[in-house]
Amino acid sequence: MANPVTQQPPGRSLGTPSPAGAKHRRFELRSLGEVGALVVLIVVFAVLNPSTFLTIDNIRTILDQSATPLIVGVGATLVILMGSIDLSVEGLMGAAGMAFILTTENSRGSMDLGAGSFIIGIGVGAVLGMLAGLIHTRLKVPTFIVTIGFWFIGLGIATVLFGTDTIPLLPDGGIKTWPNTTLAGLPYSFWLAVLIVAIGWLITRYTKLGRFTYAIGNNEDVARSNGISVNRIKVYVFAFAGACSGLAGILATLRLGAGSPTVGGGILFVTVAAVVIGGTSLSGGKGGVLRTMLGVMILTVLNNGLILSGVSSSIQAGVSGAILIVAIIVAAWPLRSRLRITK
Repeated sequence: MANPVTQQPPGRSLGTPSPAGAKHRRFELRSLGEVGALVVLIVVFAVLNPSTFLTIDNIRTILDQSATPLIVGVGATLVILMGSIDLSVEGLMGAAGMAFILTTENSRGSMDLGAGSFIIGIGVGAVLGMLAGLIHTRLKVPTFIVTIGFWFIGLGIATVLFGTDTIPLLPDGGIKTWPNTTLAGLPYSFWLAVLIVAIGWLITRYTKLGRFTYAIGNNEDVARSNGISVNRIKVYVFAFAGACSGLAGILATLRLGAGSPTVGGGILFVTVAAVVIGGTSLSGGKGGVLRTMLGVMILTVLNNGLILSGVSSSIQAGVSGAILIVAIIVAAWPLRSRLRITK
């Protein structure tokens, strides 16, 4: 009987590089390219704005601005690794943010659940995400459709909670100042985002949930035939992504200092763009949360630098959109033979 360790596939010698190894090297080269792009952006904006860009205050601003898309991006990355998409983040952030502010100390009500308000906010996001996953898996509704639906469901819940009374405001001091309080010179908001990134990285690297997520993204049918409970994993991932959106909604509410159904406005574009620019494949099975962190930093530095350079908001949006299109083309072109829809 042939030794399975030394047996080689037909037509390949021991010295011939494997296709998997070649893909891994291409992946590493792309990572170097993204790091290089970030370095170039920093150098360019430092030259254009020598007195403002590399100051301690602006660096803290960049890190604080990156916190919310980083937290949302961790959950979004796991969803995209499965080959799915989550477009519900803005609605879930609004619902979670309103649930949080109405259950903590605020100007409109007497309810104050303390730490419980954080649990409620995150729980609202997790439950809505779980429901989206259940509808997708049980009723076979495409994630593109079901998550758009939950975007508006979350927005509707947030609008009902907002009501017609006075705007709920957080009292001065206390938790309102928490995001901008610093530890080792960096804002708490960024440390929170780093913690969530670390949790996401540990999940993808060391848990069955992470391994099964990659397996589903690579080939869902093969994953199912190997005994993976695909539907259950999808529900877990969507619940986790919803919890990330809920936490991001709380952070955005703390930063705003008031309740708002649209507290997550604009975050969807930044998040999806960051995941794609970071190199996570839209077809699933390749990428990770550390790459999303790199994509978020590229976009945050770009937007911050354009603002300091006096570029108008409309041009900023155009530049960001162009970068996203280029990133999608670069990411999808090597996989074009696997893409069945081109219209």
